Amino acid sequence: MLWSDPENEPPEEMRETQDMLRRLGVLMALAMVLAMLVIGLS
Repeated sequence: MLWSDPENEPPEEMRETQDMLRRLGVLMALAMVLAMLVIGLS
């Protein structure tokens, strides 16, 4: 790797997309738990 190579950092859009996907994953997991509870109670 040369000293002139750019920093190995993802671009801003990539980071925003990853954050959004992470939040979406957390929301999906919470929705699944909620659905299991509802199904279990009914």
